[in-house]
Amino acid sequence: MTDNQNKLNQLFNNLENLLKRQEEFSKEISKLQTEIVKLKSPKAEETDIEEKIIKETVVPEKYIEVEEKDEQTTIHQTYQQKFPKRTSTYSAPKAPKVSKRPKIKSNLEKFIGENLINKIGIAITVIGVSIGAKYAIDHQLISPLTRIILGYLFGIGLLGVAIRLKKNYDNFSAVLLSGAMAIMYFITYAAYSFYDLFPQIIAFILMLVFTAFTVLAALKYNRQVIAHIGLVGAYAVPFLLSENSGRVDILFSYTAIINIGILVIAFKKYWKPLYYSSFILTWMIYFFWFESEFQIEEHIGLAFTFLTIFFTIFYLTFLVYKLIKKEKFEFIDILLLLANSFIFFGVGYDILNNYETGEQLLGIFTICNAIIHFIVSVIIYKQKLADRNLFYLISGLVLVFITIAIPIQLNGNWVTLLWAGEAALLFWIGRTKNVPIYEMISYAIMILAFFSIYQDWLTVYSGYDPDFPETRITPILNINFLVSTLFIAAFGFINILNNNKKYNSPLISQHGILRLVSYLIPAILVFVLYYSFIMEISNYWGQLIDDSAITFTNEGESYQNYYRDVDLNRFKNIWLINYSLLFFSILSFVNIKKLKSQQLGFVNLAINTLTITAFLLFGLYELSELRESYLQQSLSQYYNRGIFNLVIRYISFVFVAIMLIACYRYTRKDFMKNKFHQGYDLLFHATLLWIISSELLNWMDIANSDQTYKLGLSILWGVYSLMLIALGIWKKKKYLRIWALSLFAATLLKLFFYDITHLNTIAKTIVFVSLGILLLIISFLYNKYKNLISDEVEN
Repeated sequence: MTDNQNKLNQLFNNLENLLKRQEEFSKEISKLQTEIVKLKSPKAEETDIEEKIIKETVVPEKYIEVEEKDEQTTIHQTYQQKFPKRTSTYSAPKAPKVSKRPKIKSNLEKFIGENLINKIGIAITVIGVSIGAKYAIDHQLISPLTRIILGYLFGIGLLGVAIRLKKNYDNFSAVLLSGAMAIMYFITYAAYSFYDLFPQIIAFILMLVFTAFTVLAALKYNRQVIAHIGLVGAYAVPFLLSENSGRVDILFSYTAIINIGILVIAFKKYWKPLYYSSFILTWMIYFFWFESEFQIEEHIGLAFTFLTIFFTIFYLTFLVYKLIKKEKFEFIDILLLLANSFIFFGVGYDILNNYETGEQLLGIFTICNAIIHFIVSVIIYKQKLADRNLFYLISGLVLVFITIAIPIQLNGNWVTLLWAGEAALLFWIGRTKNVPIYEMISYAIMILAFFSIYQDWLTVYSGYDPDFPETRITPILNINFLVSTLFIAAFGFINILNNNKKYNSPLISQHGILRLVSYLIPAILVFVLYYSFIMEISNYWGQLIDDSAITFTNEGESYQNYYRDVDLNRFKNIWLINYSLLFFSILSFVNIKKLKSQQLGFVNLAINTLTITAFLLFGLYELSELRESYLQQSLSQYYNRGIFNLVIRYISFVFVAIMLIACYRYTRKDFMKNKFHQGYDLLFHATLLWIISSELLNWMDIANSDQTYKLGLSILWGVYSLMLIALGIWKKKKYLRIWALSLFAATLLKLFFYDITHLNTIAKTIVFVSLGILLLIISFLYNKYKNLISDEVEN
């Protein structure tokens, strides 16, 4: 036991020595870490350094287990006495307490001291030199040559100081160099403009030298301020050196050289504010000249040459950085690229459009724009110079200019056809290849194609002249209907692809756009499908109406009589309504059997209701006019008034019946969710009663009855009310009985306020007795089935 205790004491002593050494190592490690952090971040706060130091390891309390319980207790007590719970005794040196100023004030002070004061100083220096120079000039203290030499010497001296201070004071040196170059520019201007000390060409060369030096200095210093002073400020030089000679070629050449300097910087730095400024100033100078001094005969070559040069320079400037740096696209980048491309196209188009033979070249010029972008896109694709976003953006411009070239070079239906095909192609690429810009462009072209086909309908179908038979359009078998069919095929393909779950839209974040498109594409498809046949039907009857025109003079009359067959116009309106009934009925069955779209179902039901209403209000009126025309045989000596004037109404009733069946089928489908039983019953019974009433009037008119609107209608409405009440009791539909009572009330009002005023005694007797009997029957039904009615559950 004693040996074990001695061995334990020895082990505890060794452990204590190790722990002491560990603390010393921890202190050394902490000091090294502190020095490393200070060297890496010389301006870091002491508190920040402390946070980065690794904390001391705390020796955990442990129990040494042995087999015997007494020994375990003894050993543990001994360990606790010798090594109470250890904690790190080292703490990082605390930084002396310093009163801290607010961070904002410190940054503001740094900005003023290091940046703002030197710029103000150089500006004041330049102003002071100018004031002194002006005083010397006004008092003739020094000669003009001396003034210019002193100005150059001062600028060179300031430049020398800037270069000498660059190593230790880079920012301050850049400001001094900017001021020196500004002095050089204006001293040169003064020497040329005020004193005529050297000719224009010398001044121009000096300006170019200063510009080149400024470009190099901007790259060396890596300061945008130098480039702005040297390049953007250099745009003023041509105006300062101008002699009003009209040498715009020199002006644009100088501007192009400056822009090339910007292009050089773009290879290295791509300072965006510099590029934006140059872009705006260059095109401003060009537009100012183009609007104020451009003469088409004199300047067409010059205008096109420099238009192309400026476009190319800015196009390359944009591409260089995107290809080298692989910078992600931003909205401003796309905007600048599009602006540059469309400025080039717009100005070029305007020049050609005003030239004598230029109109014939407009389509070729537009295609050339597409070719330029196509070549760039091919190079990018073949060489794999950039990501696909840049490739698709440039390729999108190719498609845009092809789209624009279509209406410029072609006319009429070809424009619509090519746009529809292009929209389908772009949508397919955008959706299957996951290219958002292609899909966005396809939406715009879809709208263009839609308005184009609508414009075709308005112009082509209204060009018939009976005096020129070649203007006649054969129904269905004509180029206009073929284009409509191909348009429908293109949008049908787009709609199928849009609903294909396999291909998700790359515009997944644009929920509003996708939701709008999901409605817009099928809406355009259905509208064009519907309206293409409408135009064929309307054109067919319109041509017959034009052919029916006759002009003659009656004996003894000095004026001419002009007639057209008005029945043909009535047939036209009826067939348009019949077609509408059939078209939307077929659409209903397609949705019920295949599509099962609830949204389409709601729209379809609304359109069906409107179409039936149009038939009841306008179609039945046109049918009654045809009946009257047949019975009276008006203008029958010129036009045929046959039995088809009566038969057409029953053909129309078939189309109405088909639509009512389609509406009924909607009410039975689960995908509609909302049930429309009551609405359908109202539509059905209102339509049936209206048609039966019209048919009664039709046959009473054929029978030449003079009580058409009184006796027959009142009895019919009363009988129909009785039938509705019986049906409402049988089917336990309270709303049918309420409608029936409302109809009967309307019948009674008609009887007392309209019928009895003109009916004879026999007719009055028949009406009153009939309605009285009907009322008694209705009352009997309510009494007989009162228990059934009171216990029924509303459907």
